[in-house]
Amino acid sequence: MNELDTPTFRLAVAQFDRAAETMNLDPNLRERLKLPQRSLVVSLPVRMDDGHIEVFTGYRVQHDSSRGPSKGGIRYHPDVNLGEVAALAMWMTWKCALADLPYGGAKGGVKVSPKRLSRAELQRLTRRYAAEIFPLIGPEKDVPAPDVGTDAQVMAWIMDTYSQQVGYAVPGVVTGKPLSIGGSLGREEATGRGVVDVTLEALRHLKIDVRNAKVAIQGFGNVGSHTALIMQECGARVIAVSDVTGGIYNPSGLPIPDLVRRNKTAGGPLRDTKMGDAITNEELLQLECTVLVPAALSEQITKRNAAHLRCRVLAEGANGPTTLEADQILEDKGVFILPDILTNSGGVIVSYFEWVQDVQRFFWKAKDIQERLHEIQSSAFHRTLEFARSKKTSMRMAALMSGIDKVAQAHLQRGLYP
Repeated sequence: MNELDTPTFRLAVAQFDRAAETMNLDPNLRERLKLPQRSLVVSLPVRMDDGHIEVFTGYRVQHDSSRGPSKGGIRYHPDVNLGEVAALAMWMTWKCALADLPYGGAKGGVKVSPKRLSRAELQRLTRRYAAEIFPLIGPEKDVPAPDVGTDAQVMAWIMDTYSQQVGYAVPGVVTGKPLSIGGSLGREEATGRGVVDVTLEALRHLKIDVRNAKVAIQGFGNVGSHTALIMQECGARVIAVSDVTGGIYNPSGLPIPDLVRRNKTAGGPLRDTKMGDAITNEELLQLECTVLVPAALSEQITKRNAAHLRCRVLAEGANGPTTLEADQILEDKGVFILPDILTNSGGVIVSYFEWVQDVQRFFWKAKDIQERLHEIQSSAFHRTLEFARSKKTSMRMAALMSGIDKVAQAHLQRGLYP
């Protein structure tokens, strides 16, 4: 499938192939798990505010549903394509299995720059997209969530569109919704909190006091900003953060709460804040620090810049931020890598909590959610660490092999239909 042949999809398949080879996975299963179970490409004609019709392209990919309904975010971004969405769906499958959630992986997206749309145009686009993917989604089939370029409001519009089609309210069709229509406490900061939970476990394992840790974070969206805030609350010093235009750096630490407040109100490039020295995203990646958190887009750390990284721990907040070649360079340098499918799974874990609450019509307290998230993330970290030690392999390979094995077992037990 030429549409799948993108750098991100090739990375996902290469990671899978390396893990499958190491674990001697059944060749028949290898071929099956390389490709998505189901892919939908839709055209989305939308009436713009000035009256003309613009046609956007949307996607929904379900990689695997052997362990339960598929689960995965929807991103609105101009670079969205089928290969990227399929890769993200594959990573979601391993991520859900690694966290022991009863889900398979899915992902969706629309090729659009959401900031160029008015609120009314964004709503019309979202509702049309929800209507087009309606046959694939549902609480027992496929449960979308927010991702890059989407938020709780977009989820509310999808939930309402789906509910209008079936004739009654179905809060469990999406997660990441506003609290007033079945959202969960703790969902907004879930991915960032999960990144912190796993990072703190790694620092304890490496016998590094968090109060002596210097943290640099690429990306200051939902994941990056919450990671920065919670890491600082835990005693770490956040010395650099960045957005798409570049970042700011202060070796004594940045005023993260002020930056988060400004982000929510005024917005604009971080460099305009004058709260630190201006740096580029490339310079941020190469700062001397204890923990580097790539929390932006994929393939930011490559064979070109990996040798210049000066972190002790790489905590992957984004999906696929490190290429295979860079992986090997970092391993040789002794960098402790916390792979994406382990580190950024907090979002899908709390999405699972939200789905359970919606299905049961019984809602939990924020403290319960934080404790259960920590328990799952901590357990997954230690299982992965133990697996890596026993198999004498990297944390990334251990995480992938653990996730793949659970999915493979489900397929072997269920058999092949017909």
